[in-house]
Amino acid sequence: MTLVKVNNPLSRTFDGFVNDFFNDLPGRQLHNGHFGFPPVNITEKENAYNLEVAAPGWQKENFNVKLDGNLLTISAEKKEETKDETAKVIRKEFKSKSFKRSFTVDENINAENISAKYENGVLQVELPKKEVVKPSAKEISIQ
Repeated sequence: MTLVKVNNPLSRTFDGFVNDFFNDLPGRQLHNGHFGFPPVNITEKENAYNLEVAAPGWQKENFNVKLDGNLLTISAEKKEETKDETAKVIRKEFKSKSFKRSFTVDENINAENISAKYENGVLQVELPKKEVVKPSAKEISIQ
């Protein structure tokens, strides 16, 4: 199969030209998880914060989640495997990568109960909140 890309500016619409221009910007690659920065979603529930790190193609053994003081660090390293030494490589786009992301955690997080699991290409880290002790109202008698 041969792939041919036609780059005739006269046959393109203005909208197509603008979309191609902005999709090819280098900063867009940084935002989309290239150069070692996987995208992360952070959500807040009533009793916990949840971090979801998009990391397809990894194994759970590759990840390291560490809390040092108030700094939560999620890192991963994958070793490159060589399978067939006799095959001639025409093009290689799969690369051995590693990444490291750090997040500041406030004092309202219960550090003892932080949990993480990896399934379907997403690392999910749950940061449970500490129970807030509300001061009870005290009845004061009048003398």
